[in-house]
Amino acid sequence: MAKIGKIAFIIGLVLALLAGLLLHYTWIMWVLALLGLIVGFLNVSKAEARSFLLASIGLILAATSVQVLPYVGDIITRIMSNLVSFIAPAILVVALKSLFETAKD
Repeated sequence: MAKIGKIAFIIGLVLALLAGLLLHYTWIMWVLALLGLIVGFLNVSKAEARSFLLASIGLILAATSVQVLPYVGDIITRIMSNLVSFIAPAILVVALKSLFETAKD
């Protein structure tokens, strides 16, 4: 199962990059969201949850600030928007798993 999570993560990253550069289809966001859910359930362990959530917060903050870059801002904004669409479902899953784990104690 962990291998499926790793493959989903790699496919999600590549698809987010390609969709930001070349492809402009609305269904890609749904595919990215589905891959993000798979990553959240299968790829992020309990030990990695804190660093994953912190890195995700940094990614989301960076995604909002790259719009101001001249010439490349539009392209990078599309790529970052796709990355956020991919990572956001995984963030939700990992955050909920962490909350339930904390509530158990």
